[in-house]
Amino acid sequence: MDKILTITERNEVLKRMAELIRQESNVILEANKKDLESYDGNDLAMEDRLKVDDGKIDGMIASLEHLASEEDPLGKERFHFTHDNGMEVFNKTAPFGTVMIIYESRPDVTVEAAGIAFKSGNKILLKGGKESLNSNLAIVELWHRALKENGVSAEWVEYLQFNREKTRDFLANPTQPVDLIVPRGGERLIAFVKENASCPVIVSGRGNNFVYVHKDADLELAKKVILNAKTAKISACNALDKVLIDTRIPAYKDFVKDLMAALSEHKVEILVDEHFKNLNGTKEIPGDEIWYEEFLDYKIVIGGIDSLENAIAKINKFSGGHSSSIITKDESAADTFMMTIDAAAVYHNASTRFTDGGQLGLGGELAISTDKLHQRGPIGLAHLVTNKWYIHGEGQIR
Repeated sequence: MDKILTITERNEVLKRMAELIRQESNVILEANKKDLESYDGNDLAMEDRLKVDDGKIDGMIASLEHLASEEDPLGKERFHFTHDNGMEVFNKTAPFGTVMIIYESRPDVTVEAAGIAFKSGNKILLKGGKESLNSNLAIVELWHRALKENGVSAEWVEYLQFNREKTRDFLANPTQPVDLIVPRGGERLIAFVKENASCPVIVSGRGNNFVYVHKDADLELAKKVILNAKTAKISACNALDKVLIDTRIPAYKDFVKDLMAALSEHKVEILVDEHFKNLNGTKEIPGDEIWYEEFLDYKIVIGGIDSLENAIAKINKFSGGHSSSIITKDESAADTFMMTIDAAAVYHNASTRFTDGGQLGLGGELAISTDKLHQRGPIGLAHLVTNKWYIHGEGQIR
């Protein structure tokens, strides 16, 4: 889009969209019911992401209302200096232009991610998965109503009803300008987009998150954190997959037995390395490759480690670069861990489940980037912008 909407225009659309979702929630829920009835139910995580209920409706509304209350992310001065020749030089934030979001199963992305992209002055191309088509089309219809009722072109939010082949063709040879692509989904989707895209891609990568229980950990706190990170929401990319237990903990196997009993109450499948293979109820891992896997299921791997340095090395080798946590009363060990772990979010004595735009003060997120350019971790309103140089002169030449 060549035009940049005023902040008032953008906010009015967002506020009207929140009202429409509240008024038409039954339409969304009915559309989602059709999607759920068509889904084969083989993937628990997919089904959880696909389902829309009253809580998710409330979350969509809250996200839009929060966005409407936020400052304009555009035109913010990042740098200013006066040149020796008198020119005034500024660097300010600017929209990307057109942002394409490719995602699987989550109708709330059609609200939250589109809202962040729109508030930051971008046109949005939405490419959702076929499993959530009815839900997505119902929500996009509300976007178009909100736009038109405020005298704004419906072209600002466009839904691409493409199959895989047509998506591949569009990525390689877009029929309209696309400035940035954000894939949200599994590794296969991300690889597909990176392989075929002809413009920059921000990777919202795999989780495969770790908790390291250090030798000086509060073990009750550790158990509470691990249970929450593993069982609260298995479909989330911030869920826990791997636990490293420091073998210098006194009676560390007793702690693991206690932890396993608690996990078993939640029907979590527990796999262990050679340190715990003789404990009752354990299943030994088939090989080291499993340390790379993100499960998105009631499944966890527990392994032993003999030092902070080796824990850091193992996490940096196998994790997805998303989130890792250390449980310890030793501040120095925590500092070393947090500075050295190569991840978007690092935690001390807290659950990895907080890696989320809303929980980290952004009000929402477009995605959680495991890339290092141009933004790492949750991508919020302030991050979905690029920048532009403004130079004011009076005839200066070089």
